[in-house]
Amino acid sequence: MKKTGILIADDDPRVVELVQAYLEKEGFAVLVAADGDEAFDLASQRQPDLVVLDIMLPKRDGWAVCRRLREGSATADTPIIMLTSRGEEMDRVLGLELGADDYVTKPFSPRELVARIKAVLRRSGEGKLSPSQKVLTYRGIRIDPVGREVEVAGESVSLTPREFDLLWLLASHPGRAYRREQLYELVWKDEAFGDLHTVDVHINRLRAKLERSGGPRYIVTVWAVGYKFEVADHV
Repeated sequence: MKKTGILIADDDPRVVELVQAYLEKEGFAVLVAADGDEAFDLASQRQPDLVVLDIMLPKRDGWAVCRRLREGSATADTPIIMLTSRGEEMDRVLGLELGADDYVTKPFSPRELVARIKAVLRRSGEGKLSPSQKVLTYRGIRIDPVGREVEVAGESVSLTPREFDLLWLLASHPGRAYRREQLYELVWKDEAFGDLHTVDVHINRLRAKLERSGGPRYIVTVWAVGYKFEVADHV
């Protein structure tokens, strides 16, 4: 049985050695990159199941690598966890806006990082949703829970695992308003850490992708409450 592959991109050999030891102990196959160019090349060629990406990399920083991976057809859906030694909110927000699925601030516990990796992989797995769940089709949008595929105005829209889970939750209950706390609890349910601003960042990214493909504003803000999926017609 093929092992799940994790790419660690970090120029600190102590961090790499520690994380690699923990991941291999958990049964993962590990690839290592020491700079941004190597990280992009390995991710593109070997297509790991998840990338752990440090922001402060030589040659090409983690933000640039994340952006290029999201633009590539083979890596657009690859889960990415950003590592940063900075604690500022804007650094975390930028990583999420570029398409990262999660972030971990240095110094970190290797056990926490492994837990985050497992959580993101669970969300991105095809078995997360039951095959009995039907494709949702609303005015101009088609959402397939088995293939985890989305089409807007007939065009395919590439979503990260977290973005898809958010969309599926909202679209499965059209017209229902969810508080940010509820969305965090339901989508990030296997994690006990994080902040609610993460929900806003993912909603904004999701809106931009859906609307860029020619769709109307499916996800609307409910003042003083949160967000809901709004449709005029059900096909």
